[in-house]
Parts: sequence; C-alpha cells; structure tokens
Amino acid sequence: MASSSGTSSGSSLIQNSGSEEDLVALMDQRKRKRMLSNRESARRSRMRKQKHLDDLVSQVDQLRKENQQILTSVNITTQQYMSVEAENSVLRAQVAELSHRLESLNEIIEYLNASTGVFGSAAASAIGNFDIGPSDSFFNPMDMAYLNMPIMASADMLQY
Repeated sequence: MASSSGTSSGSSLIQNSGSEEDLVALMDQRKRKRMLSNRESARRSRMRKQKHLDDLVSQVDQLRKENQQILTSVNITTQQYMSVEAENSVLRAQVAELSHRLESLNEIIEYLNASTGVFGSAAASAIGNFDIGPSDSFFNPMDMAYLNMPIMASADMLQY
C-alpha cells in the first residue's frame, strides 16, 4: 500500500507540476497578450499625437498666410490713406489760395468802385455772380497779370 500511496502521491506531484507549468504558460501567454495590446495602444497614441501635430502645423501655415494677406491689405490701405491725405492737403492749399484771390479781387473792386465809380450798382451786384465782362469797363481787374497766375500747391506746403 505504501507503494500505491507513494505512486499516487508521486502522480499528484506530477499533476501539480503540470498544473504549475500550465499556469505559468497561461500567465506568460496573458503577459505577452497584454504587452502586445499595450504596444498597439502606444502605437495608436503616437499616431493620434502625430496627426494632431500635423493638424497644428497646417493651422500655423494657414494662419501665417492669412496674416500676410491682412498685412498686405493694411499696407495698401495705408498707402491709399496717405495718398488721399496728400490730395486733401493740396486741395486745402488751393482753397486757401482761391479764397485769398477772391478776397483780393473783392478789395480791388471795392476800391475801384469807391474811388472812380466805374462800376455801378448793377455791376456791383454782378460781381457776386462773377459776370464781369470786358465791356463793363475800360479797366477789367480780371486782366491783371498777377491775378492770372496759376494756383500752385503741393502736399509739402502743409505740414502737420
């Protein structure tokens, strides 16, 4: 009986060691499966990260293009503004010159009217409409050389 119990205990040892080997193999298989799963998860994570990085690089490029377009638009608008401002300065200078000429003409007419009486009341009212013709008088102030000078103005004349 001792031999049979020894055999049965030896056989249970063999079964236990077989179970342990199966258990170790099963654990190794699970460990390998988990490692493969982790590697695949890490690969997917790297791919997502790379795609996000590529999207950000693309967005940076697009924003740079938009920024360049905006800068170009601002520069063009600034140049147009400066051109209009220069033109306005010239026009302001011309208005000032024309106002000065008109004032001078009115003073000459008042002087002539007061001193010689060349222009009558009808002519004085026509002065407001600028309808003075050569037949109104032998002396026409519009023919004076200094009054026929061209108006000269440039943007450089008015400095702000």
